[in-house]
Amino acid sequence: MTRHALVVGATGITGNALIDQLLAEGWEVSGLARRPDTLRAGVRRIAADLQDPAATQAALAGLTPTHVFITTWARQATEAENIRVNGAMVRHLLDALAEAGTVRHVALVTGLKHYLGPFEAYAQSSLPQTPFREDQDRLDVDNFYYAQEDALFAAAARDGFHWSVHRPHTVIGAAVGNAMNMGTTLAVYASLCKASGRPFYFPGSAAQWNGLTDMTDARQLARQLIWATQTPAAANQAFNIVNGDVFRWRWMWQRLAQWFELEAAPFTGELRPLEQQMADDAPRWKALAGAHGLVESDMTRLVSPWHTDADLGRPLEVVTDMSKSRRMGFLAYQPSDDAFFELFARLRRDKLIP
Repeated sequence: MTRHALVVGATGITGNALIDQLLAEGWEVSGLARRPDTLRAGVRRIAADLQDPAATQAALAGLTPTHVFITTWARQATEAENIRVNGAMVRHLLDALAEAGTVRHVALVTGLKHYLGPFEAYAQSSLPQTPFREDQDRLDVDNFYYAQEDALFAAAARDGFHWSVHRPHTVIGAAVGNAMNMGTTLAVYASLCKASGRPFYFPGSAAQWNGLTDMTDARQLARQLIWATQTPAAANQAFNIVNGDVFRWRWMWQRLAQWFELEAAPFTGELRPLEQQMADDAPRWKALAGAHGLVESDMTRLVSPWHTDADLGRPLEVVTDMSKSRRMGFLAYQPSDDAFFELFARLRRDKLIP
């Protein structure tokens, strides 16, 4: 049976990893992004801004995907705007695909803000008990993830396709120009520390330093996305997705320092946000990029300090339960330290870090 995947957000961290996996498994792949020029060979490139319904309709005219993977969102100044814009983006996409009538499954990637709340009130409301489980009720706060889900559910009821929702925790993978990119942010920070002799400070909270946490390799997320399209029991279900291990940052920070041949600075409990530490680093990065022949001298295209600070500065332990998909047969596992090391090696190979 023909399997034609439309990957929405194709140039992002998740989109890149998903396309690699789909092509390796023999899928026909189309990739939608605002600027799809960097997509690899073998992918049909579709340029569209999902905030524009007419342009989206025109860009997707004649496309007949069987599976759609929504891996994108657009950050706005307030959560009310996040809800308005990102809910509309899902509606515009699925409305444009409805006429062809070929879609059998739509997968939506959201995240743990489903349980932690939006950026405006991140980890501040009455939160469910950890580990987070998929059957926990929505928080009683505005959240654009809920708006995206509701748009998906409405289109599925109208058009008759199956859906799945996937909730990763801090996705680690390769992409340039991504709004939420802890892995590359920490690689750039470590590279700057090494080049300048600055202390390699952990930027986050004591709760994150000492507490248990987990995260998601983009390749692990890609595996679950594809698995859900091929597993009847996974139809119309939401799933958490993490690597399968847990760690404490006081251990992981030492591991990252060793990879970069750095000495990790002692942790004193003081918050040292990367937004402050890296505020004046753009010219330093430009000089470092020039000295090492790196392909991206604009530091803002590589780092998202605000997002890394939000994750590492949380005042509570965050652990995610994956029993639901495990019971259905999804057994993939990815060590989180290896996820970082393999990303760093790729960034170095691609001349994005020295």
